Order: sequence, then C-alpha cells, then structure tokens
Amino acid sequence: MLVKTVTVQNQLGIHARPAALLTKTANLFECAIRIKKGTKCADAKSILAVMTLGAKHNDVLRLEFEGINEIAACDAITALFDSRFGEED
Repeated sequence: MLVKTVTVQNQLGIHARPAALLTKTANLFECAIRIKKGTKCADAKSILAVMTLGAKHNDVLRLEFEGINEIAACDAITALFDSRFGEED
C-alpha cells in the first residue's frame, strides 16, 4: 500500500468539478484508492463518496493506494491536487 498526504489548495475545495476529475482519473486505474479526511473515508472512484467528504480549502487529506498501478495512480491523483484541479484561484 502506498500512502500520500495532500493539501486541498483550490479556494472552493473539492466541489463537483474537481470531484468529477478526481473520480474520472481514479477510475483509470485498477488499484483501490481511498481518501481520508479525519475519521471519514471515501472511495475515490465514487463521486458521491468524494463529495461527501466535504473537503475544503487547506484541508489535509490522506490518500491510500493499494494494488496494480498504485504508483501511477498516486502520481496522477497527486498531480491533480498539485495543479489545483486546473482552477486559477
């Protein structure tokens, strides 16, 4: 299992558009991808689960990757967070 900690950098947090990008990217990989915020845990392949986390600007999330392609999945998902999901502010 691979674990990565990321900070939500975009001002509006993980709303519908970033959640859609996240789940679309997660579904490209065969590994299990979980996102944890405090005691909440979401399957990154489910847009509803991702949005239920209510991740806001500056929230710290724990990403867990397990299975085939976990390194590639980690790189792709981390890149989304690093790019602020393509949002300017």
